Amino acid sequence: MDLDKLRAWWWHRQGLDGAFTGAAPAEVLARTGWARSVGGVNPYLTLFSRAGAGREAVDADVAAVEIHELPAARGCTYVVPAADYALALQVGRHATEADVRTLAKLGVERAELTKLADAVLEVLGADRALDPLALREELGEAVRHLGEDGRRRGQSTTLPAVLGMLQAAGEIRRVPVDGRLDRQRYAYRRWSAPSTGLDDAAARVELARRYFDWTGAATLAHFRWFSGFGAAVARQAMAALDLVDLGGGLFRPADSSYDSFERAPAPRISLLAGIDGLLLLRRDLGTLLDAPDMIRPLPGGRTGERLGTLADLPDHAIVDRGRLIGLWQFDPGEGEVVWWTFGPAGDAVHEAVARTEEYLRTQVGDARSFSLDSPKSRAPRLAALRAAAR
Repeated sequence: MDLDKLRAWWWHRQGLDGAFTGAAPAEVLARTGWARSVGGVNPYLTLFSRAGAGREAVDADVAAVEIHELPAARGCTYVVPAADYALALQVGRHATEADVRTLAKLGVERAELTKLADAVLEVLGADRALDPLALREELGEAVRHLGEDGRRRGQSTTLPAVLGMLQAAGEIRRVPVDGRLDRQRYAYRRWSAPSTGLDDAAARVELARRYFDWTGAATLAHFRWFSGFGAAVARQAMAALDLVDLGGGLFRPADSSYDSFERAPAPRISLLAGIDGLLLLRRDLGTLLDAPDMIRPLPGGRTGERLGTLADLPDHAIVDRGRLIGLWQFDPGEGEVVWWTFGPAGDAVHEAVARTEEYLRTQVGDARSFSLDSPKSRAPRLAALRAAAR
């Protein structure tokens, strides 16, 4: 198997070759995959790297509910296009049962949660948006505090689990208080989400169909990681598709143009978030690294920690036609991208760094990996990358 071609194919199917320049955010997400959202920069960088979309345009589409952050596969939050709202909710809705089971161990019966859910909907009414603090104040004693035992189990009160249940059911949605996707301050409002009209088995097939279109080629293990399905369920969903075996456990859609695809001859550089779909949809970092880079020490890492041993990156990614060639972080105090490439950096890398740096400095302000990321917590990684670059 030609690994350079396969990486470039993944990169092409992810829309990182410029095919979606100027496209609407909803189209990009529908064609290349849902963008993982954890209160960091990934949704913005996903749309900037593929379509050149500015932050204000993305925020406008969020406000218009053309795209929205929803609990989806594995119950994890993704920014999803309107056409996929129903599917995202359906394939992820069972994840909330884990919280229900935890609460049961704390003596909270489902009937109590159902009663609180009804109270939440009543308080929100037809067109109110309330943050969790305001909800707790209005709900009063309907919200039960679960003490130290609950705190240890991640359930201080009964409200968060109920809000999760209502979101998964499509009865409420959470709205960014300041309209931003890289913050985690939300209000909740009532909603009547659309339905797929499919049973769960058919919905799983639809998820598999989208997944293999987004990735271009993946294994059963990759699909299981993304979907959270068990092996038998994932195999059943994949069996309903017309997939072609590429060898090594990889399958691609039969109607794709992989055989005639040619890798771009010149470098095409993208600065991506560390949880960009190119990396996270398959979560198989080793396939994006050349063999010498697999054994390259991680800057600032523990003794013996090498790039090829990582499941996830501690930094954001620099990619050339699907190959991981470097790491980067943003220093908002200096207003600069701090970066390191595994080998000499050509003009294409410098141009991509400058382009992304300008975008972050003028439109976003920072490049947090997740909600708790901050310039202070990032300082060791910034120092490690600066030292490696020297």
